[in-house]
Amino acid sequence: MEKKPQFGGPRRPMGAGPRPRPGQRPARGGDRRNEPYIVNEHIRAREVRLVGDNVEQGIYPLQQAQRIAEQQELDLVMISPTAEPPVCRVIDYQKFLYQQKKRQKEQKAKAAKVVVKEIRFGPQTDDHDYNFKLKHAQGFLKEGSKVKAYVFFRGRSILFKEQGEVLLLRFANDLEEYGKVEQMPVLEGKRMIIMISPLKAPAKPKEDKARGDKPKRDDNQERTPAETETPSGAEAETGNE
Repeated sequence: MEKKPQFGGPRRPMGAGPRPRPGQRPARGGDRRNEPYIVNEHIRAREVRLVGDNVEQGIYPLQQAQRIAEQQELDLVMISPTAEPPVCRVIDYQKFLYQQKKRQKEQKAKAAKVVVKEIRFGPQTDDHDYNFKLKHAQGFLKEGSKVKAYVFFRGRSILFKEQGEVLLLRFANDLEEYGKVEQMPVLEGKRMIIMISPLKAPAKPKEDKARGDKPKRDDNQERTPAETETPSGAEAETGNE
């Protein structure tokens, strides 16, 4: 009776080294060509400046710095290779990479997203349609969006490209109080495009109401009858005198 081959799971590649025991840190070798930092035995400097927590900072021979990292079961990471000598930190490399990626995501989330609104014209747009789209562009720029205005030339209307350029320049001139020209009219295929970015809003002065200050009354302002009346208590006091 033939014996069926037993399947013991995927085989480890040749030269992979011994399998780590439970609770043991994985081997520090391996392919690090895509790593953003030089780590552990891949560091080739003779001596390094050592920094990190629970480490006496200073200049150490490379082997001694690697020994210090191994004693703490951490990694020796070169964070400044151009310094003389190179600066290395004793840290958990995987945790360090995680914190770097987390910080980059936070920075991207904080970055303001630029919104671009498109407005299309024809080479022979009438004044009513022009003014209607001009009001839309003013609203877009007020809310902080960029405006991409273009004239679309259909068929033989490409012959009126100079007329389209004049239209876009007029459009930019009418919006100079709301935005500035980022790109002058450029012909791309059948479209002539102009880009207008919003102006930075000026800082609003603080109002007296926000500060809690009462508006000052002008001395020349006429008083109301209620203000000119003398309180009854004051009349009694003057009479007794």
